[in-house]
Amino acid sequence: MIGDLAQGVAGDCAAVSTLIGPGVDPHSFSATPRDVQVIADAELIVYVDRALEERLADVLERFDGRVPTLGLVQATFGADALLEDPEAPGRMDPHLWMDVDRWSRIVPVLADAIADARPACADTLAANADALVADLAALHDWVGQAIASIPEERRVLVTAHDAFYYFADAYGIEASEAIEGISTASEASIGDIRQVADFVIARQVPAVFVESTISPRTIEALQAEVASRGHDLAIGGTLFSDAMGDAGTPEGSYIGMIRANAVTITRALGGQVPDWPEALEGWAAEWDLPR
Repeated sequence: MIGDLAQGVAGDCAAVSTLIGPGVDPHSFSATPRDVQVIADAELIVYVDRALEERLADVLERFDGRVPTLGLVQATFGADALLEDPEAPGRMDPHLWMDVDRWSRIVPVLADAIADARPACADTLAANADALVADLAALHDWVGQAIASIPEERRVLVTAHDAFYYFADAYGIEASEAIEGISTASEASIGDIRQVADFVIARQVPAVFVESTISPRTIEALQAEVASRGHDLAIGGTLFSDAMGDAGTPEGSYIGMIRANAVTITRALGGQVPDWPEALEGWAAEWDLPR
């Protein structure tokens, strides 16, 4: 989610390598010796925050002072822009990319950081950043329209882990009762599943969602628990939470990741997907998607 925007800003001025790729959980990612060499050879290192890249952060700290290193949360966001982990007051929720408007704030920060290494490209980087921010503004508005089309009583998002609080805060849906917490470091218990089942039945939630970086077994266990109590619960589809889709697919881009999530959630909960914004028709044409 960083790498795609960074490459969009950099254009031909710099090459971006992404260590944590499709389907990989950044909470549990550990750097291999090859990854460490990539980091050592870099001119700029960018990451979100220790709250997300929990194991990688120790490696990055070893390079502090040797390679310019940018922690985006600290460099971009004030405390008023951050949400807390509801189960651990005082601990930050790092999943900011789920709110497109918030995440777009990293774009000029990336442009400035890349310009430090490529000063001759400063004007190009600034222009690329402006164009990307405009695209993200159009995406943000479109997601809001999609979620607003869901009947109000059905705007409840139940997922495997708590990665969607920023999405909920931005787009008017209740992200409630995820089976696991902000981090994926611990396994869900039977008690966790039963607690979420109580919520699903009480609220008559029609569908829940699996995530591309997490085993579907906890959601499948939830579905079975709810079914044993006589409630029909659908699995509404797979959401991209802590990673984008495969390279070479629309979902392998940040815009495509967010688009896919909005479409999946909206359809599963009974909403109507709006027409794709005119400002992003060029992006859709690149992927031969309907517009």
